[in-house]
Amino acid sequence: MVLKEVQAIQVNEDSANIISDYVVNEDTISIYINNDHITTQVATLMDLRELGAGFAISEGLCEHVDRVDSEGEKIYVYADISGEIKPKYCSSGGTSMSLETKCVTADITIDQEDIFRATKEIISDTWKKTGGVHCSVLFKDKEIISKMSDIGRHNTVDKVIGFAELNNIDRSKCYLGCTGRQPSGMVSKCANANIPVIISKSASTTEGIMTAQKTGLTLVCFARDRRFTIYANPERIRGIKLP
Repeated sequence: MVLKEVQAIQVNEDSANIISDYVVNEDTISIYINNDHITTQVATLMDLRELGAGFAISEGLCEHVDRVDSEGEKIYVYADISGEIKPKYCSSGGTSMSLETKCVTADITIDQEDIFRATKEIISDTWKKTGGVHCSVLFKDKEIISKMSDIGRHNTVDKVIGFAELNNIDRSKCYLGCTGRQPSGMVSKCANANIPVIISKSASTTEGIMTAQKTGLTLVCFARDRRFTIYANPERIRGIKLP
């Protein structure tokens, strides 16, 4: 079960009331690639096949997966992997591989209205109930392809990438909206998956911006209401007029 109902005391200035509230569960997920244990990380126990497929691709371990199975809190990914993978435990996604992040080759463009529409969609029903999860949304041709939630922002990206992979969707024609901050690890995930545009409601970091610039990915942050900030490769955003 993803959500749990708990009792709490809600305080409002001078008043206090006992309330029922919904909180999201934390689960420990193990990912195996070709039957080798690769990583154990904290995640939300849903959409596990998508999580496994997306993890393998976004970490740069493979271009595509052959098969993904899940059993309880274990995910089994089968794919053609090149290079040595060092297992790692982490709470927010990622391996200890030293593979160089791939460059984005996609050439799609979007306009400002696409960004404004995406901003409105970067929210999930689970977040509305708990306020305790991140959300990522994958768009293609102005339509929502996949919307995923998880307690880890990295995991939401992996899940939408995995959905695209398992449904034979061309990721190079997509753009991604998400709630999470954009450090280098988050940017690298989209670059490795050849997703050319990230739209985030949150901030980036110096390393995140440098990674976007280096890989040719368009990085849009602080996308809120009808404003946003472009930190890298603005040529994919149509209609921008500078003074």
